[in-house]
Amino acid sequence: MIGAALAVFALTLFVGVASASAQEVESFGCIGSRFTINCTSRIGPAGDPFVRVVPAPANDAAAKRSLERERRWVDRCRPTLVPDGYGVSRYTYASPGCEFGVGEN
Repeated sequence: MIGAALAVFALTLFVGVASASAQEVESFGCIGSRFTINCTSRIGPAGDPFVRVVPAPANDAAAKRSLERERRWVDRCRPTLVPDGYGVSRYTYASPGCEFGVGEN
């Protein structure tokens, strides 16, 4: 059982090194006990997976609409940074729904 797990680990390590490029990160791990073992491997783009890239406006008219929409949101929601009990700055908003990016009601 342990020999099979080591073989899978070695094969995945070799294949991962051969296929990963400079823009990718590979994560591999195994966990198990005496009678069971589970291994997993993930190859994906480098960077924070929770950061979403927002595309630029398609033209000047779209850019102007976007700026106007943002200005109206800021005027209505009035975002303010307030430290919480642990000293971490948190945004507070003047209107409900602003924390979700909701527009006009």
